[in-house]
Amino acid sequence: MTGKIFLKLIAGVLGLLLIALGTVDYFATDVAERSYQQSLIDQVAGKCRMLALSMPAPDQLDVEHARRMAVAAGGRVTLIRADGKVLVDSEAVAAEMENHANRQEVRQAFTSGLGSFSRESATVHVKFLYVAVRVFDGSAVIRIAVPLSEIDRQVSRIRRKLLASTALAFLPAVLIAAVLARFISRRLARILAHAGELARGNFRARLAKTDSSEFGQLSRTLNETAENLQQTVSQLQHEHAELEKLERVRKDFVINVSHELRTPLASIQGYTETLIDGAINDREHNMRFLGIIRHNAERLARLTEDLLTLSRIEQKRKKFEFEIHFANGLIRDAVEMVRPIAGKRDISIVEEPGDEDAIVWCDSEAVSQVLSNLLDNAIKYTSAGGQITVGAQRAGKTIEFFVRDTGMGIPEEDLPRLFERFYRVDKARSRELGGTGLGLSIVKHLVAAHNGTIRVESTVGKGSTFFFTLPVEETALDRHALNPEFTAS
Repeated sequence: MTGKIFLKLIAGVLGLLLIALGTVDYFATDVAERSYQQSLIDQVAGKCRMLALSMPAPDQLDVEHARRMAVAAGGRVTLIRADGKVLVDSEAVAAEMENHANRQEVRQAFTSGLGSFSRESATVHVKFLYVAVRVFDGSAVIRIAVPLSEIDRQVSRIRRKLLASTALAFLPAVLIAAVLARFISRRLARILAHAGELARGNFRARLAKTDSSEFGQLSRTLNETAENLQQTVSQLQHEHAELEKLERVRKDFVINVSHELRTPLASIQGYTETLIDGAINDREHNMRFLGIIRHNAERLARLTEDLLTLSRIEQKRKKFEFEIHFANGLIRDAVEMVRPIAGKRDISIVEEPGDEDAIVWCDSEAVSQVLSNLLDNAIKYTSAGGQITVGAQRAGKTIEFFVRDTGMGIPEEDLPRLFERFYRVDKARSRELGGTGLGLSIVKHLVAAHNGTIRVESTVGKGSTFFFTLPVEETALDRHALNPEFTAS
């Protein structure tokens, strides 16, 4: 590849040099020809004036005298009268020659004293340079004709010397061009090879040598392009993996929803058919069957409501009204809602309020739902006589809330999946207690909508503590940037 590029560059440089050489030849030849012709005109005009000084009167000049003057002048001599009649010519019979009044050099000579013109002679059919000078007080002109072949010989000699000198002068340029072509071809070859790597999908390839030249700038641009392509491909691969993960989550979700709906629906259908088949009149069992139907209907209602809530949050259709609220007030309201339920199970709830002036920027209804779900879970999995502690504490630019129970605890291997939809640590007990498996997933999404984080610490047999944070000011809440955990299942 390098050889081909080198040959093309050398061919291009030689072509340019040949064009330059041709241009120099054309203009230099034209200038030399004009210059030599003007010099010759001046020389011949001087000879005409010298001949005029030694020339007898026009009517006394004969052919022999004219021929001797032509030999002395080195050209054809012609004497022309003011009316254009040729008086004598060194090479032709004057009486047989046509009137020369319309000859351009003759008209110029009679007008300005000197005239010149180049053309082919009508008499001897040779191309001449005619130079005419007015003599004898303007009554005649003497004209000397010099063959242009002499000019052609002189111009050709100058042209050969000029071309030879120019060609020699171009040799260093050719050598320098060869060196530059070799350098450029190598740089181009590396750049083309790098472009080929990019075309084959190797976006990790990089051009090592970069400088301030155009090639260096091109190399940096290609490296930046490769970097951008690599990042784009990595992002696409990541998005593809995320899509595959979401697809798996979607399938699991459909399976879980189908399963969760199927169980209460099957129970409702079974007991309804039993009642229709006659059990409605069985006073011993009919009320129990209706109670089971009611329990499963309530379970379906809770499941449907939780699914709708989760869907609204994930699709950003749930509207939040963010305002300033006291952290202790939020805790107090949530505890008052569940205290009667805890009291029935002989579970005490203790508040550990934070600073009196601790405030958060949040949607109070969403935070109430978060605390209610966490407290509800704590009550379900705490035995009678146990204790639940709810409190808040400062954590940098956030307030961290916590709900601590003395329940059964959560195994360490279950902690990473605890906030997944329909994930249950104890499936049988969760269904028995009426859980939908969506409470903690809703909590996670609501906290993430506040740009907060949620975590859990637990020890089996001793209890669990759930922590979540809320911002203390509006500027800490980015409603458009989702928390990284927000898109998790």
